[in-house]
Amino acid sequence: MDINTATSAFATLGHPGRLAVFRLLMRHAPHGVRPTEIAETLGLKQNTLSHHLSDLAASGLVQVERQGRSLLYSVNLDQTEGLIGYLALDVGRGRPDLLSSLLASAKEPSAMGDKTYNVLFICSGNSARSIFAEALLRDLGRGKFHAFSAGVRPGSRLNPFALAVLDRNGHDVHDLRAKHVAEFQQPGAPVMDFVFTVCDTAAGEECPPWPGQPITGHWGLPDPVKATGTDAEKALLFAQTYGALQRRIAAFVELPFASLDRISLQSHVDEIGTQALQED
Repeated sequence: MDINTATSAFATLGHPGRLAVFRLLMRHAPHGVRPTEIAETLGLKQNTLSHHLSDLAASGLVQVERQGRSLLYSVNLDQTEGLIGYLALDVGRGRPDLLSSLLASAKEPSAMGDKTYNVLFICSGNSARSIFAEALLRDLGRGKFHAFSAGVRPGSRLNPFALAVLDRNGHDVHDLRAKHVAEFQQPGAPVMDFVFTVCDTAAGEECPPWPGQPITGHWGLPDPVKATGTDAEKALLFAQTYGALQRRIAAFVELPFASLDRISLQSHVDEIGTQALQED
């Protein structure tokens, strides 16, 4: 990356509003996000957001794609990689005292290895979607995973429609409970190998980086708890949400973890999310 391109990118990110938009899009990467969802999550007016997105796109950090009547904004990962590399290797001269954590990560074994992986699923309330995912991975994972779930604003109890779906599909629900994400950020908490958000709200939340640099994925689904209509109509939406997560997790557990490096594994995780969006 040349100095003029880097200067433009850094100047664009030097505004707190534009940086907030970029950080939110980065948490959804590689998927795109609709402007209405960005504005709602960050509490921005539409005209203000339009200016921020225009500036980010002009700097090459963000790209836009039209799907039907919707515009989806996403991070340009290649341009972002170039900017980070410019800062670390050109400006920072690759100094080991500045890049020690990155250099240590680069020395890790090329493959993830054969182990039992800790996986955390996060959604807003931890009453349905993330609970579905926890139960599914626990039962489909054949002992290769420790599955956990949490919410950024958990309720006091699990949704009864969700419990009915789990019970009908043969999952043991006696030890499932709603938990706050902070429970897994305390000293002594399990170190996560994977962290997935399964709703748009959770991906937009201001969560601190996870220790251990887990592989992350966004497998967002609409919240069935917000469903309206008859009990039968609500139950159907919960069942459909369960089915969508079942397809994602079934594909996830079949990945050849022991032979994949972190970059390849991240690519597979992103691909599962992309394919699932097309199927849902």
